[in-house]
Amino acid sequence: MTLHSIVIQKLLSTNAHLGRRVATPHHFKLFAYGTRNGMTIIDSDRTLVCLRNACDFIAALARQRGRFMFVNTNPLFDEIVEQMTRRIGCYSPSGNALWRTGGFLTNSCSPKKFRSRNKKICFGPTQPPDCLVVMDTERKSSVIQEAAKLQIPVVALVDSSMPWECYRKIQYPIPANDSVQFVYLFCNMITKTFLLEQKKLAAAKDRLGIASASAPASAPKTEAREEVPRIEESKSESDSGTEFAKIQVPIIPYEKLAHFPEDVAETKKLLDKLVVLKLNGALGTKMGFDGPKSTIEIGNGMTILGLTATQIEHLNSKYGCNVPLLLMNSSRTHDATLEVWGKYSQPKIDFHAFEMNQNSQLRSSGEQSSNNELAYANQGAVIISLMRSGTLDVLLSQGKEYILVANSDNAGAIIDPKILNHLSQNKVECCMEVRPTASIDVNGNFANFEERKFQLGEIAQKPSERLSEKFKLLDTKNMWINLNAIKRLVETDALKWEVDAGSSLMQETAASSIIRFFEHAIGISIPPSRYFPLNSTSDLLLLQSDLYATSNGVLIRNAARTNPKNPSIELGPEFDKLDSFASRFKSIPSVVELDSLNVTGDVWFGNGIKLKGNVSIVARPGMRIEIPDGVVLDNKLINGPEDI
Repeated sequence: MTLHSIVIQKLLSTNAHLGRRVATPHHFKLFAYGTRNGMTIIDSDRTLVCLRNACDFIAALARQRGRFMFVNTNPLFDEIVEQMTRRIGCYSPSGNALWRTGGFLTNSCSPKKFRSRNKKICFGPTQPPDCLVVMDTERKSSVIQEAAKLQIPVVALVDSSMPWECYRKIQYPIPANDSVQFVYLFCNMITKTFLLEQKKLAAAKDRLGIASASAPASAPKTEAREEVPRIEESKSESDSGTEFAKIQVPIIPYEKLAHFPEDVAETKKLLDKLVVLKLNGALGTKMGFDGPKSTIEIGNGMTILGLTATQIEHLNSKYGCNVPLLLMNSSRTHDATLEVWGKYSQPKIDFHAFEMNQNSQLRSSGEQSSNNELAYANQGAVIISLMRSGTLDVLLSQGKEYILVANSDNAGAIIDPKILNHLSQNKVECCMEVRPTASIDVNGNFANFEERKFQLGEIAQKPSERLSEKFKLLDTKNMWINLNAIKRLVETDALKWEVDAGSSLMQETAASSIIRFFEHAIGISIPPSRYFPLNSTSDLLLLQSDLYATSNGVLIRNAARTNPKNPSIELGPEFDKLDSFASRFKSIPSVVELDSLNVTGDVWFGNGIKLKGNVSIVARPGMRIEIPDGVVLDNKLINGPEDI
């Protein structure tokens, strides 16, 4: 009998798998194995994964001397919780002390004792806790509401009767029946986790010759908690940033990849190894759009999110595969994205949406957060959050091997079996898709370059005005990563994401990318059609023009355009907002033969206009220029109506 079987039998003996006799809500179906006699049966494998992730999170906080609040709402668990808190050294109130939890967290500077609700809280310091652990989660629990308000991570037992309003505020849910046996098992795991971390900390202190000292019980309320001693790095932050920037990565032109034959069986086998993760935190506020940029219409009622859905549905239908779609939202994009997604009918897509707060912690839905965008969020922070949530373990158990991480506002990002085949055949652990800058891009064609190595410091992290002056390549934020390699890095604690976060060199270049942690990493220089971020209305004009069409969720460039580069579009501030942009164009002009367009001032476009060569339209203050229907502007400089 394997160790896994023994652990599962232990869980089954606690009746952790027995849910309630209620209809399984949608948000709990991820943890449900099935039903029997109207009772939800909880998947013990999922329970085990969530237990491990919760204990990993608790262990991480214990290493940092984090503050914990244990909330017990069931008198049957009093003795169990009391024993646990005594063993791990937490302050435990006397047996007859009843604490009123309403306002306890938000008014934590002056807690008072009340003879009110039957809720015991094992909590010592008066500062807000770093983690809230709930043994018996009640509907509309006031303490969970307060924790969500203060953005305090919550670890809680949940079952099939848990309402969405409460479940969405729990960062580390543990699906299980809250029986006495399971609560005892859970508390025992917490106890062992604490004791192990305390033992490690004591051993580290002994090695460093640091005397063990703890704050006195009568310490003032305003005293900050003792920080865990840390070994100072021998290198400064700037030195480390320079070292990472010198890491070399081989860059392979896309055209040099081996041809992948159009074989349905082989393609299905390959695609069944893949999962797609979209970072969906970018807002369209600069374009006057309150929602995520991925939900802006780019033509014929289609959005970039719709392109992604259509593409995955087409692949799943054509090859009979199952490519799941994971959507990582911010608090300000989560609800709006789910609302738009609900309008699509995608029965052949395994879809899961997550929410990440500013502390890189996963949520199920949107509490308040100061983090507005995840457009340039490091993949490392996202991967660590997924690992803690148990999602990666679930994907690995389903036979998934690679994850494609991309920004959701990149209309050109696609699932390419040709790239996936190259990674699988060559055992590549991480692959970054890049685009050459003007400093090495010859006529928009990178195919003439043989495979060569570039330093991470030569790869820009995001577009900038001086991009071509400072960097040779641009990181498109399309990244392919091996899931087993991620698991190895996380389990060995090798994915140190907080290192050198403040270095300007790290922030500007790919030296801050997760690619630096992998042994076998490469880059692929992709065609321009695979990188089309929607950053402004100028980009929207190209997407809505005749330069691009869509087929099965993929952007197809107009073959009539001979120039490999896209036209340069610069629209004035009068076109910045979506409403004004739409009102100033009766229809989008033809730009297939256009090289550059510069529009400034009060300019209005009619129907059926064609733009060719270099066109500049400048309306002086107080002047209105209307471009008539059907006009062809070929290498024109227009300063007034008389120039048309």
